[in-house]
Amino acid sequence: MFSKFQKATDKAMVFLQNRALSTLYIPKQKLHMAMNTTSPKVQLLFDLCKTTFTPSGLPSASPQPIRKLCSLLDTFGPADIGLKEESPDDDRGHGFFGLNRVARWAQPITFLDIYECDSFTMCVFCFPTSSVIPLHDHPGMTVFSKVLYGSMHVKAYDWVEPVCIKESREPGYPQVRLARLAVDKVSTAPCGTSVLYPKTGGNLHCFTAVTPCAVLDVLAPPYREDIGRKCTYYIDYPYSTFGNGTEISNGKEEDYAWLAEIETPDDLYMREGVYVGPAIQWARIAELDKEELC
Repeated sequence: MFSKFQKATDKAMVFLQNRALSTLYIPKQKLHMAMNTTSPKVQLLFDLCKTTFTPSGLPSASPQPIRKLCSLLDTFGPADIGLKEESPDDDRGHGFFGLNRVARWAQPITFLDIYECDSFTMCVFCFPTSSVIPLHDHPGMTVFSKVLYGSMHVKAYDWVEPVCIKESREPGYPQVRLARLAVDKVSTAPCGTSVLYPKTGGNLHCFTAVTPCAVLDVLAPPYREDIGRKCTYYIDYPYSTFGNGTEISNGKEEDYAWLAEIETPDDLYMREGVYVGPAIQWARIAELDKEELC
């Protein structure tokens, strides 16, 4: 995943960025037994992802795979992937709205690559206070996000259908597209896993760290620019900026915004870290196959 976003980092040392559904079915009892063994949770997550996702994403509309993954991710804490929770005291008392936010923005977001294949990516983002991953999309992707420690503000949109596009008044942004607000909240660990889908659940989102925090992400399928899964960044404008003449059929004006595509922000500052959590055993998926056949 880090390589997919390398172009983003070239501007300011930054970056953001198989199988078909098997006939293998992992019974709930077997999954429960597996979670009670000494296998690391990250290994169980890998096994479940490997049997769930394909290079085109979720192969079935059934909610069962989603529930299984969320149930497992809900149990994760920082220690399960080799992280140590950072203390808000490390912020030197400035806090989220402190006067020294510019200095803290100079601290990079750290990206940890756990695993990536054609079907899914498992990764972690570690945020210092006030750091931001700007508004961006996940074309054709399903994304699971679990806050491991700390507090994070999430703001997310979904595109309005049918498509509503207007010319922008801002130079350099020729068009804006109407989107509806899906999420606008602070998530504080411990909390449940959030899921976004290709067209619902807040496919375009922005993360802002309220305190030092870390997020475990599973993206299925991963970003892949050569087949159209490019990470695109946006800026949002209040509905009233371009809303004249456009009727809202559902909700209030404050539930909507106009999004304009932008270049990768110059102030997006990330660095690649080293994953030091439990190693993933690649052969385990074959063992699960054999067990199911027996």
